[in-house]
Amino acid sequence: MDIRDIQGYASFFMTISLVIVLYWYIFHLYRSEKKGERDYEKYGNIALDDSITSTPIESKKASEREYNNKEESK
Repeated sequence: MDIRDIQGYASFFMTISLVIVLYWYIFHLYRSEKKGERDYEKYGNIALDDSITSTPIESKKASEREYNNKEESK
């Protein structure tokens, strides 16, 4: 077995694993948006509305509440 064969197998398995991670991430985004946990359209508009006077996406209390709920469920 040559070093090129090992490199070929390694790149193949790395590509497959990265594709699996990508599809898992897309599924996670889709599921959390359907559940109503996050609205990613708001986060996408950050690049368009990038001024110092723009309103925050979510309040600090809401994000702290989510963090506390996650800690309690563990």
